[in-house]
Amino acid sequence: MDFIKKLQEIKEKYELINEKLSDPEIQSNQKTVIQLSRERSELEQIVNKYDEYNYIISNIKGNEEIIAAKEDAEICEMAQLELEELDEKKQNLEEAIKFLLIPKDPNDEKDVILEIRAGTGGEEASLFAGDLLRMYTRFIELKGWQHELMDLSEAGMGGVKEAVMAIRGGGIYGIMKYESGVHRVQRVPATEGSGRVHTSAASVVVMPEVEDLEFEIDPNDIRIDVFRSGGAGGQNVNKVETAIRITHYPTGLVVQCQDERSQLKNRIKAMKVLQSRLFDMKQREQNSETAAARKSIVKSGDRSDKIRTYNYPQNRVTDHRIGLTLYNLTNIMEGDLAEIIEKLQIADTTEKLKN
Repeated sequence: MDFIKKLQEIKEKYELINEKLSDPEIQSNQKTVIQLSRERSELEQIVNKYDEYNYIISNIKGNEEIIAAKEDAEICEMAQLELEELDEKKQNLEEAIKFLLIPKDPNDEKDVILEIRAGTGGEEASLFAGDLLRMYTRFIELKGWQHELMDLSEAGMGGVKEAVMAIRGGGIYGIMKYESGVHRVQRVPATEGSGRVHTSAASVVVMPEVEDLEFEIDPNDIRIDVFRSGGAGGQNVNKVETAIRITHYPTGLVVQCQDERSQLKNRIKAMKVLQSRLFDMKQREQNSETAAARKSIVKSGDRSDKIRTYNYPQNRVTDHRIGLTLYNLTNIMEGDLAEIIEKLQIADTTEKLKN
């Protein structure tokens, strides 16, 4: 039975990881220990369920033998009643194990870097990008997570050209990864006198935040420039060069951070963003190799995909990936994203079970 064979392989792998972690030579390598510990943690729940499953199978066999022997009618009746309970437990465990066997995204438990950029639509696109930043900030606060603005490029009328935010709290990527893509808004802009509905867009990118040990950058591949911060900030902004810009030569990626008054803090933050962008780029390259074989309904990885429309005149939000339409745009813009994300997670899980 493939199901049992798969579980046996997982248990063997789990036991092998435990052996490696007790090896003094491996213990001296922090990067390997972190990787093995993470793998063990991911397998532990399945192994525990497999042990429970084996225990139930053993009891089922024992009860079947008692019933087959027909030595005592009363004991046989008790064994039959217990067998029915055990069969139900066995079926429930099999379903639970199937869900646990769905390949997990190793990044799901990570914190994230969120980037929002104004797209097509001029000033209205910048205003919408600002609305999205506020929506996600409210969602983060409702979840009790921590957030830190890494960089912000503002536009007129309170709009946002680009915003970069770190979100921390554990298990965030597994919840927010579905937000990556193009978000479209349909509404009458504040600058529109004729009352015509315009369509504008903003892009959202959600990347797993990576640790230094997970993704290292060659110092020879980057150039670090220091400059004076722009925008509000008092005398410190005007007189002291604290803002940091990092250019990554191999990819051409440019990251800057000017949120902190300390040059060192801005440098650390900018490196974090660069690491996450490079890691994300590498992940998308790997995913594109299998995308042709199976393109996910929920998360294609294509950043040009239009994933959601926010229609203000109809108070409507439509997620195009799963055909979901909700008429509560006002609440959603206040951070009430729970229903959308839950339905996306269900669709993703259902798709994985089919495959």
